[in-house]
Amino acid sequence: MAGILDSVDQRTRLAGHNRLELLLFKLDEKQLFGINVFKVQEVIHCPQLTKIPNSHPTVCGVANMRGKTISVVDLAMAVGKPPITDSSGSFVIITEYNRLVQGFLVRSVDRIVNVNWEKILPPPNGAGNVSYLTAVTRIDESLVELLDVEKILSEITGQEITVSDKVKEEEISTSEQGSEEKVRKVLVVDDSAIARKQIKRVLDQINVECEMASNGAEGLRILQDYAEKGCLKQEIAMVISDVEMPEMDGYTLTTEIRKDSNLSDLYVLLHSSLSGVFNKNMVEQVGANNFIAKFDADELATGVFGAMHDLQSLT
Repeated sequence: MAGILDSVDQRTRLAGHNRLELLLFKLDEKQLFGINVFKVQEVIHCPQLTKIPNSHPTVCGVANMRGKTISVVDLAMAVGKPPITDSSGSFVIITEYNRLVQGFLVRSVDRIVNVNWEKILPPPNGAGNVSYLTAVTRIDESLVELLDVEKILSEITGQEITVSDKVKEEEISTSEQGSEEKVRKVLVVDDSAIARKQIKRVLDQINVECEMASNGAEGLRILQDYAEKGCLKQEIAMVISDVEMPEMDGYTLTTEIRKDSNLSDLYVLLHSSLSGVFNKNMVEQVGANNFIAKFDADELATGVFGAMHDLQSLT
């Protein structure tokens, strides 16, 4: 297990080519789950955990890791399965989501596999735990489920999505300087239902309308449909896109937008729980206009205002 996250530099070359690597793990004896290796900092045998009074029921304790205190969530319990009772024989996957380092207790860790995003599909209707899934795929004839970790963390933390008065005042000042032409929408592309709701709540607070797509392929079809009708520039002001999505990821979506002469002028803001220097470099490589790590309501609102200001200055 010590070498499971070696060769990170090699793995980063997959990004931008509609590919990713999944770390496969189990919460029980049968079902396989997957998590993007980019989200994983470390995989360890479960250390001794200290229970915190009045913590969320799914938080099985905290551990001291290299001088940092990290909470550990029983991932099985978080998605409605029986809790993992034997932590001594289990593993903790240390991850970074939405700028926070978080540990997830899992029963066992399987291996890392290389997958094309085109083979990762939205979960079928009627699938077990469908409310906690963002996608499914098949590896060696076995079904692998990708969990909506953003939804899980939102339920645990009860994250408040509120734009500050200071940022709203900036919006009022900007709108007063704008023209009276039709207000255009923002196309929001994200496979997580909770993430789409969070982004919409931010946009509602700053009086910006939006249209939704659940993956890059769907988002691209929406844009191409508007372009074919000749009304793209009148309807869509900008695109806010997640990076990790089934069928087509955000990097590939941005690349396709830049390749299409009818879409190439669109402002693209990548908005992802994948953070760090690597993603900022990928923004430049694929031609996105900006990158904002999830999730800060003020920062997202300010990013939208900045884009709108840039677009106004070009008209």
